[in-house]
Amino acid sequence: MNQQIQQLYQIAQKPERRIVGLMSGTSLDGLDVALCRIAGSGPGTQVVIEHFTTIPYADDLKARIRAVFAKRQIDFEHLCLLNPYLGRLHGQLVRDCLRTWGVAPTEVDLVASHGQTVFHAPKTQHGLPDYPNATLQIGDGDHVAAETGIITLSDFRQKHVAHGGEGAPLAVYGDYFVFSQSGENRLLLNMGGIANFTYLPANADPNVVFTTDTGPGNTLLDAYARQFLNQPYDADGQLAAQGEVNQALLDTLKQDSFFMAPFPKTTGPEVFNRAYVEQAQQASQTTGLSAADLMATLTRFSAETIAEAIVRVLQPGQTYAVYMSGGGMHNPVLTAHLRQLLPQSCTFGQTDALGIAGDAKEAMLFAVLANEAVAGGHTHFSDRAGNPRSGIPGVTMGKVSFPT
Repeated sequence: MNQQIQQLYQIAQKPERRIVGLMSGTSLDGLDVALCRIAGSGPGTQVVIEHFTTIPYADDLKARIRAVFAKRQIDFEHLCLLNPYLGRLHGQLVRDCLRTWGVAPTEVDLVASHGQTVFHAPKTQHGLPDYPNATLQIGDGDHVAAETGIITLSDFRQKHVAHGGEGAPLAVYGDYFVFSQSGENRLLLNMGGIANFTYLPANADPNVVFTTDTGPGNTLLDAYARQFLNQPYDADGQLAAQGEVNQALLDTLKQDSFFMAPFPKTTGPEVFNRAYVEQAQQASQTTGLSAADLMATLTRFSAETIAEAIVRVLQPGQTYAVYMSGGGMHNPVLTAHLRQLLPQSCTFGQTDALGIAGDAKEAMLFAVLANEAVAGGHTHFSDRAGNPRSGIPGVTMGKVSFPT
């Protein structure tokens, strides 16, 4: 047997594994690195985050990624070069983190690398009958493995697509395994560039569990913060708090067919971007809005589309605990809107209350996916009443890259 396959087999047999989870989302703010200790698998998964940090991306790197990010026409050579470049960089950052934490690479079993999404194209979005759902992440796993000397799992979304899913959101797997709690209806709300939530019923029945995108989270807010403030985001919603919501623009922003589509569904900055906002402003004759009013309206746009999506799953007479994660949980204007929009049957907290820091949650989830790939089994999730686009297949995800 190949020595590295033998090593992977031994890792799978261990009672617990140390896995570094890596996540870089559509906000492009940096690389989340979480060193996780994971015991068990499936519904018996137990996770402890030993160390976590976010390494901000330099402005130059952000510019390199934005040159190919969510664009239909790009310099293909630049994309080809950026794929290994990011993989090597992520590998180097993992080594730097381990050195800082006093952890030797030989003490880590696996790296779980999400990579950087550069284009997301579900069939409902591209509309081309001859082509399937598609999504593309760069930051090649072979380069991560070679740089770290650690077996790496990457490219998780492709198996999901291959089995009829849209490649996102994948949070359902880790959310169910780590956060499901008998006796409490839970909504795990992640507000990254795109917002999504996972519904975890009080009966813990995986046939009822599902996850879906709701629309923009921070992606539009961050885009206009860069324009108006020359900052990566609107810190504490300060600019939004100074403005007033423009109802005409808000109504126009909410007219996209995505918001009426059945659950689950996915989207991205390919749809919800500055061009989308500019078209809505022209249609609503609001091109003269102040920066503060525009930011206030966009914040309300994110909040209303999140809340309206959540309301669709609430049942009369039931109570729900909403646990937030992602950058949006730090925006008091956005979270205040959510508290006002959702009924009193919903309570609010952060996943920190469940033992997992909200900022670390996404990186941890990919560590859980890697754990399932080597030590897990099969879990079937709901097909949402036969919705052919539901795409929550119970499949093993992640391609294996050996260091040598």
